[in-house]
Amino acid sequence: MYFPVADIELSPFIPPLVACAISFFTSMAGVSGAFLLLPFQVSILGFTSPAVSSTNHLFNVVAIPGGIYRFIKEGRMLWPLTWLVVIGTLPGVIAGVLIRILYLPSPESFKIFVGLVLLYIGIRLCLDLIRKNAPPKTPQTSKHFQISDTHLDIHSLQYTFNGNSYRINTLAVICLSLIVGLIGGIYGIGGGAIIAPFFVTIFKLPVHTVAGASLMGTFITSFIGVLFFQILSLSSLAPDQIIAPDYMLGILFGLGGVVGIYLGAMTQRYLPANVIKTILATIILFTSAKYILFS
Repeated sequence: MYFPVADIELSPFIPPLVACAISFFTSMAGVSGAFLLLPFQVSILGFTSPAVSSTNHLFNVVAIPGGIYRFIKEGRMLWPLTWLVVIGTLPGVIAGVLIRILYLPSPESFKIFVGLVLLYIGIRLCLDLIRKNAPPKTPQTSKHFQISDTHLDIHSLQYTFNGNSYRINTLAVICLSLIVGLIGGIYGIGGGAIIAPFFVTIFKLPVHTVAGASLMGTFITSFIGVLFFQILSLSSLAPDQIIAPDYMLGILFGLGGVVGIYLGAMTQRYLPANVIKTILATIILFTSAKYILFS
């Protein structure tokens, strides 16, 4: 099957299978898998134009709703955190899209940027794994596995999960989300892969409560990212660049992602947080080293 925007020929079964496998593992940590799907497109498929970022955003739009539904169904969607993430990331994503088109159009510079982003994510996860004080084990079946007693004001967000109370600063979350949105807009991941490790390592929130909010934030910002890329493709800002998404390729990736994210969200509660983080950290650091050393 020929994909004209990506300018590649590929079996239509490969994109959904790859996306399903990646998303199954990454969705357990609140990450859609787009941050690993992009290296696959760039290095394996040879899709290196700025359109790869918009295609990655499209993957998020198609793939994430299944996982969101699962987290809502299980009572683990932290809505106040979701809206704080969206408020911060939206302007950052728009700025990131412009930076990608105007200043990082070449494959070489973009690969190095991707490698550095992945390296940072991997280091944050490793630091969290080696902490001496491990989080308490979450019961697999209990009413305490649901988020409760949420309260949001201009100063802080508070909630209860697994018998423990958590509190984070509202302004800090918005500022972090703005920076994450900027990077996510450039990379084409919506920001979830960056902000989820931050919530776990810096704000000390349990990964089982962060995942739903991170996926929802990624879905909304990626939807805006796709629209913005499409609008810019019709403008005179980048007349010599292909920046609109490859819709057929993005949808095929997304269909596989729907299955993978749903199954990952369903399986997450049965795996310890450290197992999830170890899988992610290993894959991320390997990919980062490849991009930085061999770009």
